[in-house]
Amino acid sequence: MRIQSLNVGKPRLVEHKGERVWTGIYKDASDAPLMARKLNIDGDQQADPGVHGGIDKAVYAFPCEHYGYYQQQLGQQDYAPGQFGENLTTEGLLESRVHIGDRYRTGGALLEVSQPRSPCYKFAIRMGVAEALAVCINSARTGFYLRVLREGEIRAGDAIELEYANLEAPTVEAVHRLYYLDRRNLEGLRQAVLCDRLAADFRDEFRARLEKIESASQSSISEEH
Repeated sequence: MRIQSLNVGKPRLVEHKGERVWTGIYKDASDAPLMARKLNIDGDQQADPGVHGGIDKAVYAFPCEHYGYYQQQLGQQDYAPGQFGENLTTEGLLESRVHIGDRYRTGGALLEVSQPRSPCYKFAIRMGVAEALAVCINSARTGFYLRVLREGEIRAGDAIELEYANLEAPTVEAVHRLYYLDRRNLEGLRQAVLCDRLAADFRDEFRARLEKIESASQSSISEEH
C-alpha cells in the first residue's frame, strides 16, 4: 500500500448553471513533501469549511483502482492525479476492506479512517457530467476521509502501513451503503451507532433513523395488542 500521488489546491471560482461557485475540489499533484496537520494538509484549503475539512475530514483519500471504472462509466479518459478532489491517491486501500477506525502510518503521520465521502454537486462539476453523482453513490466507490492523529510530513511514494485494524467496525463501503442504499438495515444501523470512531454526523443520522424505525415498530406492536 502506498501514496501514489499527493494532491493539494486552493479554492477557485468555476461556472455552474450560469453562476460562479467557489470550490476546493481541484487539486494538483505535489512532488514535494508536505505536512499533514490536524485540520488539513499544508497547501490545501476548502471553499466551505462548514462542510469540508476539519478534524474528521482533514485528509481525503481515493483509490487509484477506481480511476478506470469511472472513465469507463462516464466515457472519459486521461484523468490526472487528484481528479476526484483527493489529497491522497492511494494504491491498495479499497472501501470494501478499510474499516472505520483503522489507523495507518505513512511518512511521519498517523491517520485514522473516519467516514466515507458523501458527494455533492461540486463533484459533478469537477467530473464534468451530472451522471457522476449517481455513479459514485450507486457504486460505493467514494474514497474516504481520515483524521490526523499524529502530524507529520508525507509525500508521494510513501508506503502506507496498517497500525491498527478496527475489525469490529463497519467498512467504509458498509457505511456508505447504509447511508444511501440500504437505509433500513437494522443490524447495520446498530453497528454503526456503536462505532465511536465513525464521524459524529453519520452516527447522529443513523441514531435518528434507528430510533424512528424502532419507535414505529413498538407502535405497531402496541396497536396489535
